[in-house]
Amino acid sequence: MKIIVPMAGRGSRLRPHSLTVPKPLIPVAGQPIVHRLVKDIAKVLKQPIEEIAFVLGDPAFFGDDVVESLKKLATDLGAKASIYRQDLPLGTGHAIMCAKPSLSGPAVIAYADTLIRAEFDLDPTADSVIWTKQVENPEAYGVVKLNANQEIVELVEKPESFVSDQAVIGIYYFKDVSILKEKLQQILDENVTNGGEYQINDGIKRMMADGKVFKTGTVDEWMDCGNKAITVETNTRMLGFLKADGEEQLVASSVKLEGSKIIEPCFIGENVVLKNSTVGPNVSIGDHSIIENSTIKNSLIQTNTSIKNANLDEAMIGNHVKFDGKFTSISIGDYSVLE
Repeated sequence: MKIIVPMAGRGSRLRPHSLTVPKPLIPVAGQPIVHRLVKDIAKVLKQPIEEIAFVLGDPAFFGDDVVESLKKLATDLGAKASIYRQDLPLGTGHAIMCAKPSLSGPAVIAYADTLIRAEFDLDPTADSVIWTKQVENPEAYGVVKLNANQEIVELVEKPESFVSDQAVIGIYYFKDVSILKEKLQQILDENVTNGGEYQINDGIKRMMADGKVFKTGTVDEWMDCGNKAITVETNTRMLGFLKADGEEQLVASSVKLEGSKIIEPCFIGENVVLKNSTVGPNVSIGDHSIIENSTIKNSLIQTNTSIKNANLDEAMIGNHVKFDGKFTSISIGDYSVLE
């Protein structure tokens, strides 16, 4: 089994946090988004992962440190890491085709801006599985249309009338991904675009036209990381899941408490100092940060950051930030100073 991860986008909706760190590498509940996504997919697949192919953007932004972190992620899962580049933002189909040498055999394609919680077995009768989540407002999503055999027969983007309430979340399984590669190559050769971009859906539709069987794999939880507000919400939800699972140590043993209290669930990284503060619930704090004379809840704070005299709720603060004040719902990027 292979996992293909297109992640070349700049994450403009999450600025300023994605100005210096690629969005898939921004930690949520203590781990980068793409790390959690790949690990959760591997857990759902319940089979060895042979290769993980990452499609990155500009090397000036997705640099050597990013490459090394992704190689380690793959190695930790017993897989080979392959690194590809998408030089131009030409759509989802184009991004997948940038990993053309890896597109063979069974594979999962997953876009690295979402997190999931799921437990199901892949349908052995399906040529492909499109992972979906039941939603209350399907008109806001791309959804699948099903036939009487519960097979996917059409993909419909933001339907004006009801088609189904199963929204496509951006994770796909292909029994033989080389078939998708063949169809996407046709799309590229024929210059078939939507909005000026080559889309995975056009390749999938050609597979359906050839009679390939598509089924749904429904996830229990689907958590987006598209902008500040929903990333903070995703951090809260993920901390709750991790505490219930009990599989990860959420508060490092090196945390120094000085007249402070932690209200779980929280992730507190290595060598964090808490002075005269109350932290939690639903707070993530990265390594080597200092929190002093503050109350923080429902917030996401990255590494090497100093927070003083703050009362924060639903805040997202980047790396190497200095903040001293009494603002509440804030969004501060890396290397900012508010004193």
